[in-house]
Amino acid sequence: NADLGDQTSKPSSNLEIASSPSGEVKISLSCQPLFGRPDFHMPTLDELLKSVEEKSLRHKLLDPNFSLIQLMKDMCQCFVELATDSSHESQERLVHSLSKHVIPNGGDVNGFGSRSGDPESCSLAVVPRYQTGRDELRSLHDSNDITKGEEVVEIPWVNEVNNECPPSFHYIPGNLVFQNAYVKFTLSQITEDHCCTSCIGNCLSSSSPCVCVAETLYGFAYTADGLLKDDFLQECISMTRDPQLQSISSCMDCPLERSRNEEMLEPCKGHLNRKFIKECWRKCGCHKQCGNRVVQRGIRRKLQVFFTTDGKGWGLKTLEKLPKGAFVCEYIGEILTIKERHERTMQNSSITKTENPPSVLLDAYWNLKGALKDEEYLCLDASFYSNVARFINHRCLDANLIEIPVKIETPDHHYYHLAFFTTREVDALEELTWDYGIDFDDDNDQPNKKFQCKCGSKFCRNMKRPSSEFFF
Repeated sequence: NADLGDQTSKPSSNLEIASSPSGEVKISLSCQPLFGRPDFHMPTLDELLKSVEEKSLRHKLLDPNFSLIQLMKDMCQCFVELATDSSHESQERLVHSLSKHVIPNGGDVNGFGSRSGDPESCSLAVVPRYQTGRDELRSLHDSNDITKGEEVVEIPWVNEVNNECPPSFHYIPGNLVFQNAYVKFTLSQITEDHCCTSCIGNCLSSSSPCVCVAETLYGFAYTADGLLKDDFLQECISMTRDPQLQSISSCMDCPLERSRNEEMLEPCKGHLNRKFIKECWRKCGCHKQCGNRVVQRGIRRKLQVFFTTDGKGWGLKTLEKLPKGAFVCEYIGEILTIKERHERTMQNSSITKTENPPSVLLDAYWNLKGALKDEEYLCLDASFYSNVARFINHRCLDANLIEIPVKIETPDHHYYHLAFFTTREVDALEELTWDYGIDFDDDNDQPNKKFQCKCGSKFCRNMKRPSSEFFF
């Protein structure tokens, strides 16, 4: 308790700041309502906390040099400033009185306070003002919503392990072309063969698949609840977990190998011909809330970016229980050509996964149109522009998310969206993971990004090599 003024006459007023549920720990301010000052008034708790918060941010609460004594001094100072319009001299006297009650006899507390020559004096440590950088200040202010309002839902971030802030990046809700990638969206591209102009309302309510759904080749991919149909999901999971048993195509002139060394080309290691979903879009006649428009409506789930406790850095978790086959988010980034990707890779050869997310190839249909032009061999890079998907950590084989290609705006096969769906029911507060498809035996795959697998899965493909560094 911190007491103000003479305590001989009238009952005091109390303002409780914090208390444990059992009442064992309590911080409160008590004072005489008048104590000789007719202009004194007891501030409300909200007024006091807001004032303390504004003052404490100057010292950056997350800084390891943060002083508890300085915080208490700020709290007392704010209390006095709100309670009275007294002179500077009077305020100093009151703050000094409060401070002596907070830390009796000027005792040393964890090195923050120190005894002076007078054993009865109260010496408060002076905390230098922390110069917060622009990126740190932005992260500090965006803690309640890392998306900065770009999504329909707010996505907070939290770090209960240390004082580290999320890496600096530009949040974008949709993919952006970096420079040379050929991605063209025009209404003239979408013919009647690629849209359902005659549909009305919800395409899923029709007895037969519409033009868009028919392009998926497997009928309706979504249920009426907006989830993936179980048989379609299981086929996608099987294809991802056992790629060698599925349809794999090899390039005659692989752009990946050519970007690494044009003079001595290695054979193409193959690309998986994935199953995909074709969603209705703006030229279709159906309603915007049509059941075949899921990914394009964006993130709807309650998610949280958090700092992991198992050495993986930042991660993404769900704050609500997710059913099997639920859409979570899309992998968003800059659309680069393979050549641009390789050049960026060489420029950032020392950046690890902790600092940068992986780039993702859009290679599912490289062989459907024959040889593509260089500007049509594309990938997504989430290093500088991305969304929350950049925080999803890797897990070998049994990850709870799977990536599925989704075509929306264009009939072109070389560009599509990469959407994440749950492979099973996911509990609230469970971390979300996906299999990056890392080949731990290939030391030449993206040699700039050293990756040591810490997935913890009993199916980990790198279990025999825990002390080595590998690439993805």
